[in-house]
Amino acid sequence: MEFRQINTFIRVAQLKSFSKAAESLGYSQSAVTVQIQQLEEDLHVRLFDRMGKRVTLTVPGTQFLEHAYNVLTEVNKARLFMSDTKELHGQLHIGTIESLCFFKLPAILRLYWQKHPKVTVRVTTGEPEMLIERMDRGELDMIYILDEPQYNNNWHKLAEQREKVVFVASASLGEELGEFPGLSVEQLLDKPFYLTERDANYRRVLDRFLASRKIILIPFLECSNTSFIIRMLENNRGISLLPWYAVEQSVEQGKLSLVNVLDFHASLYLQIFSHKEKWRTREMEEFVYLVEHLNS
Repeated sequence: MEFRQINTFIRVAQLKSFSKAAESLGYSQSAVTVQIQQLEEDLHVRLFDRMGKRVTLTVPGTQFLEHAYNVLTEVNKARLFMSDTKELHGQLHIGTIESLCFFKLPAILRLYWQKHPKVTVRVTTGEPEMLIERMDRGELDMIYILDEPQYNNNWHKLAEQREKVVFVASASLGEELGEFPGLSVEQLLDKPFYLTERDANYRRVLDRFLASRKIILIPFLECSNTSFIIRMLENNRGISLLPWYAVEQSVEQGKLSLVNVLDFHASLYLQIFSHKEKWRTREMEEFVYLVEHLNS
């Protein structure tokens, strides 16, 4: 039994395809088939059922997958230990959402560069679902997202921190609303709302609340770009629901105002994930450390 056979087995199990596994590993499909056959002969079990192009794990295959992950983890630990004394000079590919990229990453990456100037960092932005898919395909080292708590047996959760989601208004509108000790969502419905698009993470939280109260809200503006929404609020009368990290500076500068809504309280979670198969490099570990350090 060889380590490359175990690695190939994990990739086939993840992608449910010999051809896709071969493409992602840079092997020919016949090489992948031979490696799996050799592994099955060594273990004296059948690991996959092959029905046409469809590939599924057998019961023994499912049981072996957990052991295979453990082997991969131990090998990666050994590699990490052996490289611990070396200066960081590798690459780091992070997937994140637009608002975190704009409001959180600059400070994190500034400190990262100061400590590790030889590391090359690449950032890809997108919706959480797309980033998760790319992580599962091995295209991203890790993802840094804001969402409801996510769990998957194929992922490592490297960090998690609660982040409140707040209603904010333009300064002029906020001054008017501030005359009231507390408001309900219904009392805001006659104001122009600038919201992220439907199914976006914090918009989804609001839509569920509205549906539970049978409230219909038609926003004036829907946009996936949080920075643009904030700029609209700073220059026009309106209200939005956004994560605190995105509006904190504008609120402190008096450009935006918090709206005291009594019947709505919501939080999401800043989370960092890597795939269970992914070797957690020192470059990745250092990024997680800096995120936790700056968010503490």
